[in-house]
Amino acid sequence: MAVKFDMSDDSVVVVIGTGAGGGVLSNELAQKGVKVVALEAGGRYLPEDYINDEWESFGQLAWVDPRTTSGDWRVSKDFPGLPAWIVKAVGGTTIHWAGASLRFQEHEWKALSTYGPVEGANLLDWPIDAAEMAPYYTKAENKLGVTRTGGRAGLPGNNNYKVFEAGAKALGYKKVHTGRMAINSAEYDNRNACQQVGFCFQGCKFGAKWSAAYTDIPRGEATGNLEVREHSHVARIVHDKRGKVSGVEYFDKDGNLHLQKARIVCVAGNTIESPRLLLNSASAMFPDGLANSSGMVGRNYMRHMTGSVYAVFDKPVRMWRGTTMAGIIQDEARHDPSRGFVGGYEMETVSLGLPFMAAFLNPGAWGRSFTTALDAYENMAGMWLVGEDMPQESNRVTLNPEVKDQWGLPVANVNYSDHPNDIAMREHAYRQGAAIYDAVGATRIFPTPPYPSTHNLGTNRMSADPKNGVVNKWGQTHDIANLFISDGSQFTTGASENPTLTIVALAIRQADHIADEMSKGNL
Repeated sequence: MAVKFDMSDDSVVVVIGTGAGGGVLSNELAQKGVKVVALEAGGRYLPEDYINDEWESFGQLAWVDPRTTSGDWRVSKDFPGLPAWIVKAVGGTTIHWAGASLRFQEHEWKALSTYGPVEGANLLDWPIDAAEMAPYYTKAENKLGVTRTGGRAGLPGNNNYKVFEAGAKALGYKKVHTGRMAINSAEYDNRNACQQVGFCFQGCKFGAKWSAAYTDIPRGEATGNLEVREHSHVARIVHDKRGKVSGVEYFDKDGNLHLQKARIVCVAGNTIESPRLLLNSASAMFPDGLANSSGMVGRNYMRHMTGSVYAVFDKPVRMWRGTTMAGIIQDEARHDPSRGFVGGYEMETVSLGLPFMAAFLNPGAWGRSFTTALDAYENMAGMWLVGEDMPQESNRVTLNPEVKDQWGLPVANVNYSDHPNDIAMREHAYRQGAAIYDAVGATRIFPTPPYPSTHNLGTNRMSADPKNGVVNKWGQTHDIANLFISDGSQFTTGASENPTLTIVALAIRQADHIADEMSKGNL
């Protein structure tokens, strides 16, 4: 295996994962002259490789390594292996994501202060706020080409959106538009305009949707400072006698184990794999896993309150035509405890193709009500509900020593149970979603349970006090100065917005901090 940077070169920054966090961080550091080795467990696929077929695409891109589940969430009954739509490829889940790019609201950075203590929840304020993040959000929006920001026009509304908008307006909702999307409404940054093909989740074949796969990664490589090693599954992070991390052991495609030395290690493997890696890196000095003196590694797993509402009409909608998710109602994203819960939720248009609809409309269902629903597919409209769920210490990622992956490493077990606040919010969202479609003449309405994959967040959370979390405000672990977390697992709370824009903004900010600290000799 030919490598650009020597395995024994301990001056490099090793970044684990190449998605919204790792891919952006790798490029940002490379642009600043920092040498980066990015390790990616999956292969490399570019727009010409993407497949406009739901199941075949899932097989090509998704992380399907074994996992186990527990808890009372419905996913552990319907999909116990957690086939999460997390992408195992260069560019990570930025290949699959819908493109929704929303800033957190000011109050969502301070959930504990705003909501007060919530029984059974482990709420905490972020150690950063909206004002500190604003310039980084602007940089992220410009990098991604987010519509309705920076003078960029919104996308057109498809039929699914027109039904959604008409129902929303009938109910008196005001904040209704075709979304702030990292999908070009016109050519931007050497990327095409959206062609309205409708296979956004399968990788954008036109490159209109931003993905680290064909923007940040190749740009970082072009500097000569970034080496991406694909098919490199990280087994553990190693450390020296002083307790500083010193390198990363990984398996190549053929199962050979390598050790890449490192000056700094940044973990961006996603909210399930990142804590798993820290726990699998336990040693005599760190018997409970790396960066885990607080016992918080893997805890406070969040996945957003989610669900969907589909409705059948007496005329064709053909919801699959056009951008998968290009419509949003934001009126319910406020904090208003009079509704019976804290925090809020967004309502976003969504469409699934027939194969996924058959699997997810009502998992395990069969019979006339189910088959007649699929018969009415052409006349269907759909929306996805996404809201702030409550962090709970017992919702957590742990190692399952009974089940090993193909490399012989214990797999992640994901334990999750809904908090009463999540259930109250979901019921409210189902009612409002149904009312929107009722207002425009729906003949049947299907509230649909959460999908197995969603926005995985929070298992290495950011905290001011080392006792309450895993990383500080820079994503630097409280315990080990040269070990960073660079993905959604550092989220202190989830807010109601789709998380990718915030992950990218945090990665840009973290790159500034790491490069600055390196130049000062502090790292």
